[in-house]
Amino acid sequence: MVSESTPADEASRSDRAAPTGGDPHGGSVSDGRTTHAGANREAPARHATDRTDGLAAGSARLRLYQLVSPALPVGAFSYSEGLEVLVQSGRLGNAAAVESWLEAELQRGALRLEAAALPSLMALLRDWQERAGRGDSAAETARQRLVERDGWLLAQREAAEVRAQQRQMGGSLLQLLADLGWPLPGAAALATPACFAWPTGLAWPTAFAWAGHCLAVPAEALVEAYLYGWVSNQLSAAVRLVPLGPTEAQRLQLRLGPRIAAQAAHLATSDPETLWNGGVGAGLAQLGHSGLYSRLFRS
Repeated sequence: MVSESTPADEASRSDRAAPTGGDPHGGSVSDGRTTHAGANREAPARHATDRTDGLAAGSARLRLYQLVSPALPVGAFSYSEGLEVLVQSGRLGNAAAVESWLEAELQRGALRLEAAALPSLMALLRDWQERAGRGDSAAETARQRLVERDGWLLAQREAAEVRAQQRQMGGSLLQLLADLGWPLPGAAALATPACFAWPTGLAWPTAFAWAGHCLAVPAEALVEAYLYGWVSNQLSAAVRLVPLGPTEAQRLQLRLGPRIAAQAAHLATSDPETLWNGGVGAGLAQLGHSGLYSRLFRS
């Protein structure tokens, strides 16, 4: 029999396997300066629109499955995004409560803004890549536009733990993509301390958008995958926290499928700056997580 490990155990192993230096991205920190993950790696860089035979032969659907696979090494399983607080406080104690909570977050949470931003993030990343590739002097302006959008999205998250989660997962995915041969444009320049508006690099939504661009995933499908992956991860956490069996969790995932599809279709054509974050309860729960006496998850 294969023994199960807790998210904390897996996160500990993931942290030990990551490059040392104190940066959640796997970069190194020296005198307050952060080296972005993958900046000093010798990965075989290639243009994201170039395709190996295997990638060209594979369907976009299969590449999309890879992005939402539990095997994607970004550590998502170790975060509950406030769910642990809600369970310990008695607010979520059964499948019906979990379903209502997830529906509410899909309807009005910060998640919507991130999902709606994915198409524009892909466009900004593509513009930066193309300008950097031809040595255009406007590449720096394109990068700054990307950084501003990334920072705006990160600012929607009230809790420091969740912002750290976004940075860690984003850094892990960018490192993986660099190792697979898709580093960000001008990866060597990312080591400079003035490269980003803050010293921690790009967060999870932007990294997910870069992955979608590199793997040639259509924008609407990427938005749907982002929502689906979030729901799946929340249900995985709920199975560990709530009296909720894995079969019931799968029933919930199926029931939420139509809501995910409808929201994805709407958000894929929405301007994130016209949306609002109404997930006040989620924000408060996430802020309270660091004060829990005992914790299984990292947020």
